[in-house]
Amino acid sequence: MARIGLYFGSFNPVHIGHMAIAGYMTEFGGMDQVWFVVSPHNPLKKKETLLDDHHRLHMVRLAIGDNDKLKASDIEFKLPIPSYTIDTLTYLGEKYSKNEFCLVMGQDNLVTLHKWKNASELVNKYPIYVYPRPDTEKPASQILKQLLMAADIHDVNAPLMDISGTFIRKGIKDGKDMSYFLSQPVWKYIKEMHFYEK
Repeated sequence: MARIGLYFGSFNPVHIGHMAIAGYMTEFGGMDQVWFVVSPHNPLKKKETLLDDHHRLHMVRLAIGDNDKLKASDIEFKLPIPSYTIDTLTYLGEKYSKNEFCLVMGQDNLVTLHKWKNASELVNKYPIYVYPRPDTEKPASQILKQLLMAADIHDVNAPLMDISGTFIRKGIKDGKDMSYFLSQPVWKYIKEMHFYEK
């Protein structure tokens, strides 16, 4: 049975911070593979800020290259929108019943977990591997605290990566050279397509 870490995100764009986290999970986190589950629409984000689904998926594939421990997944493109993590996990569990799935998320996502659809079912069924994010607030909600007490949470001592898609998009819009924050094939594609320039 393969242990698969599911790394959900808009990846708008995928950057070296994402890649470092995924690599850490496969090399130090006990996962056989990490799947980048590219989200067509995160219910907690404004859709108009997203590049088209196929462009973001393509950039993840470019970033991964021939690394067989990482995989780009378009599974949520085939599911109802907006996509919800619990629905995707249920579908993947049925389709790939021989795999063991767990969640990979940043500390910043963990503090909003109580707002997720069927959050109690999610934490009861799936281990959650949490990597540090800078300036993350401590859980304040009592509902969230109770939810986290029931969860199988693994704090991962991955390097702190203070890089965000927002930072990269703004840098590109401002005419900055953001090439060091992205894999070279992704940077080349963004430049060729003139993404995020306006």
